[in-house]
Amino acid sequence: TSPEPPVSSASMQQHLVILVILSLMVQSGTMPCTLRGPTCRHVVRLRGGEDQQRTSNITPYSVEGETDYEKIVTLFGSKEIDSELISRLERVTGRAAHHLIRRNIFFSHRDLDKILDMYEAGTPFYIYTGRGPSSSSLHVGHLIPFMITQWLQEAFNVPVVIQLTDDEKFLWKGGNLSTYQQFATENAKDIMAVGFNPELTYIFTNTLDISSLYPTVLQIQRLINANKVQAVFGLQESNNVGQFAFPAMQIAPSFPDCFVDIFGGSTRLPCLIPCAIDQDPYFRLARDVAARLNMTKPALLHSKFIPALQGDSGGAGKMSASVEESAIYLTDSPQQIKNKINRYAFTGGRATVEEHRRLGGDLKVDVPFRYIEFFHENDTHVQELARSYTNGTLLSGEMKSEAISCLQDIVKRHQERRKEISDEVLSFVRSRRRITIPMKKAA
Repeated sequence: TSPEPPVSSASMQQHLVILVILSLMVQSGTMPCTLRGPTCRHVVRLRGGEDQQRTSNITPYSVEGETDYEKIVTLFGSKEIDSELISRLERVTGRAAHHLIRRNIFFSHRDLDKILDMYEAGTPFYIYTGRGPSSSSLHVGHLIPFMITQWLQEAFNVPVVIQLTDDEKFLWKGGNLSTYQQFATENAKDIMAVGFNPELTYIFTNTLDISSLYPTVLQIQRLINANKVQAVFGLQESNNVGQFAFPAMQIAPSFPDCFVDIFGGSTRLPCLIPCAIDQDPYFRLARDVAARLNMTKPALLHSKFIPALQGDSGGAGKMSASVEESAIYLTDSPQQIKNKINRYAFTGGRATVEEHRRLGGDLKVDVPFRYIEFFHENDTHVQELARSYTNGTLLSGEMKSEAISCLQDIVKRHQERRKEISDEVLSFVRSRRRITIPMKKAA
C-alpha cells in the first residue's frame, strides 16, 4: 500500500486552533449541548484549581466522583430553582415549599415556571416519575423523587404515573426477566408507602403494559436514530440492540397519548417529571422530539444525588442499591443503620478533637449531616446542627448519632406504612383505569 501523504504544518496549526477553541468552549459552558457530545452527555470534568482536577462521571446508569451542580446547570442548559420561583410555588400551592426544595436539593428545572403559568390559567397537568427495579428493597436515596412527587400530587391535586422499568434492568443486568417483574411488585409497595393518593396514582411495569405504550414508543423510535442514542448515552457497537431501543420506553410516558384512556381522551395534558439529574438525558431527547410529535415539551425538576456512605471524594458517588456498604436500605434494622453509619459514613471532622474544636467541621463532605439535610423536616434543628458543627461545638461522633436517629425514624415509619399497603390497594393502583383529573384547587 502507498504511504499516507504528509500533513502540512499549516493544516496541523489549523487543527490545533480548532481543538483549543472547542476546549475553551466546553470549559466555559458556551458550547451547545448538541455539539458538546460526550462532555454534556455523561462525563463532566471539573477543574477546581490550578493543580487539582475533579472528575464526575454522570450517566443514567452510574454516578462516580464529586459533582459540581452549578457547573452541571451550565453544561446541561437547565435553570436554577431560585428564591423567586420558590416563592411563586408557595403562592400557587398555598403551602410552604417542601424541605427538599427549600434546601436546594431539588436545585434545577426545565419549564417549571410554564407549568405554573398553565396551572394558574386553569390547565391541570400530570406528574411522571419512575424506578428501575434492580432489587427487592429500595434504599433511602430512592425515596427522594417519590417524596417530592407525593408532595406535588397533594399540593396540586393532580394525577401521578409511575413507570417500573423491568425491561431496562433485564437488558443491562441480565438474569431472569421474571425476577425483575417480582422486584417491581415489591418496589410498588415501597412507593405506595410514601403516601400517594391511590385514586390519582397509576403504577405500571413496562413488560406488562407494553401494549399501551408501544404506539408512542414507535413514533419516538422513528424520530431518533442510532447515532443520536449512541452520542447521548455513550453506547457502543457492542451494546445490545435492546439498549439502543430502550430510551424511547422511558421517554414515552412523558407524553399523554400513552394514557389517553386513563386521562379521558386528553392528549394535550402537560407533564412534570421529578428526577435525579442523571436521568436528564432521556428527557432532553423527549423535549427534542416533542414538537415533531405535536406534543408539549415535558417540564423537569432535578435533584442532587444522595451520597454513598463513603462520600463523594472517595469516588463512590451516589448511594447504590448494588453496593451494600454504600447504602441504607428500607429493610435495614435500627442496629444495621447504626452499624453502617458508625463504620462507613465519611465525616468532615478534623484529625483531633482539639483541632476540630478550633477549626470546626466541614459540612460539604460530612455524609451524616448531608443525610440529615435530606431527611430531617425541622429547618431550625438542621440549621443549629450546621452552626454547632462548623464552630466546633458538635463533634463528628455526635453528628453521626443525630444521623442515626434521623434515619432510624425515617426507615421505621416507612416500614410501618408499607405493612398497611394491602394487595387490594396494590392491584388497584396497577390497574389501567380512568382517572378523573380534578380541577384546580380554589385559592
